[in-house]
Amino acid sequence: MNKKWIIQPVPPKESVEKLSNEINVNPQLASLLIQRGVKTFDEAKRFFRPSLADLHDPFLMKDMDKAVNRLKEALDLKEKIMVYGDYDVDGTTSVSLVYGYLKNKCPHLIYYIPDRYLEGYGISTKGIDTAKEAGVQLIIALDCGIKSPDKIDYARSLGIDFIICDHHLPGDHIPKAAAVLDAKQQDCQYPFKELCGCGVGFKFMQAMSNACGWPESELHAFLDLVAIATCSDIVPMVGENRTLVALGIAEANKGLRPGIKALMEVAGFSKIREVSSIVFALGPRINAAGRIAHAHAAVQLLLSQTEEEAAALAKNLNDHNATRKDYDSSITEEAIQMIEEDTFLRDAWSSVLYKESWHKGVIGIVASRCIEKYYRPTIVLTKSGDYAAGSARSVAGFDVHEAIGACEELLLQYGGHMYAAGLTMKPENIPAFREKFDKVVRDTIEEASRIPNLIIDQEIRLDQVNYRFYNILKQMAPFGPQNMQPVFLCKGVQDSGRSRLLKDLHLKLSIKQGNSAICEAIGFGMPEYFERIKKGDKFNLCFSLEENEFNGERSLQLQIRDIKFEGEE
Repeated sequence: MNKKWIIQPVPPKESVEKLSNEINVNPQLASLLIQRGVKTFDEAKRFFRPSLADLHDPFLMKDMDKAVNRLKEALDLKEKIMVYGDYDVDGTTSVSLVYGYLKNKCPHLIYYIPDRYLEGYGISTKGIDTAKEAGVQLIIALDCGIKSPDKIDYARSLGIDFIICDHHLPGDHIPKAAAVLDAKQQDCQYPFKELCGCGVGFKFMQAMSNACGWPESELHAFLDLVAIATCSDIVPMVGENRTLVALGIAEANKGLRPGIKALMEVAGFSKIREVSSIVFALGPRINAAGRIAHAHAAVQLLLSQTEEEAAALAKNLNDHNATRKDYDSSITEEAIQMIEEDTFLRDAWSSVLYKESWHKGVIGIVASRCIEKYYRPTIVLTKSGDYAAGSARSVAGFDVHEAIGACEELLLQYGGHMYAAGLTMKPENIPAFREKFDKVVRDTIEEASRIPNLIIDQEIRLDQVNYRFYNILKQMAPFGPQNMQPVFLCKGVQDSGRSRLLKDLHLKLSIKQGNSAICEAIGFGMPEYFERIKKGDKFNLCFSLEENEFNGERSLQLQIRDIKFEGEE
């Protein structure tokens, strides 16, 4: 897919020189830091050496005092408490954190995860009824609740209070709960707005620890769960999130939580070295519990006490993930074939796809896969009871939730945000919806949103690629939104004579730039470039820098992001 290359503006020379001298790094690295908002010695110190001292006072969050007082009251009165969380990674880690931290302090504690297919997202009537039957008087809702004022009212009518810990944008009406912890409330003064649900749960427990005089070390043992949730939820990797992830990965790598240790083992590694290990290995396995069966299995794993118990539970999740991947692969293949064989879908500016038999647990993933190939707003639907239910995903800069709303007369319900949404309709409305949705996309999408952008941090020379440069680069981790792994541009590179194609699919390049030393590069799924590269054509290369380990030997390797031959736009 053709990509538009966008090179980041070069920071002012005097700012680069000042920071370069203050922290003793070369100008290229200083420039990268300034692009990320790191402009002074103190900011660089916090950036490179995150610590618990960087965390904000939890009582700065609106309603935190109310939340602490209500929970303390429940503990004093020995009320029965339910910890309620969503079925995805953020929700299950949140429940594991709060339940795991409180279980020895509250003998009357239970947890609840809604069924993805029978109850759907958020607070469910069934969950509240279950709480009532169990004699629960307080529910702590994690990663959900901010948009459920009707459900909170229903719980109040049954004599059940709610403490909401959420991070989603509030609706027009804030629920009438005992306390609502959500930094995105307009009148909340908490200085960091981008915590995930598990992050909000952690701040609540941090406030309880402070108020009750509980040892903070007990809570810090749960930072591994916060890190996994933060990475998996793809929230900005800046500020407090970056601190929580850095400390949480270090906690996970101690190997003290049997569930995380077992999950890493079935995923094929013993240490978390980068965020991608969480996003592409741990997160999907935790998510697979709720996609294929019930998310209770994920909480059971994360709370497991012995390595034997954890090993069995991790294998179960790994098997679920293998099933999920099979569904993902086969449905994606069917979806792409559907687009290729249908004239309307092939020429459309959007994709709206439906098949009764598709597994509901993976349709959001399939929508994302289709965007990787066609780069246009995509909705994938399947049968759910008497209706068609679907997941929507979008492209950069386009509000898919708003576009779906423009077709609401054809829908039974919908919800979500700019880049992801869910919707339900009668199956007979799908053809009309497909046509209207595509017209809305054509009328409202900006031209810039029809071509994927590749953001390039800076242009460098191949002879600048060395271990000293890399060793500082890797200290800029953990990487994620707003602190992405740096992408570099080298112009006029060419084959050294040793490049080859692996399995007819992947580029394994050996390249030079003028008289530079030879560098190794890998490009997955890029066979179309090989013929011209072997002919000796010069090309411009976008890449990130990584360390490759093979047969015990370590070496630097360029991870190819894109290639354009000289003379191409």
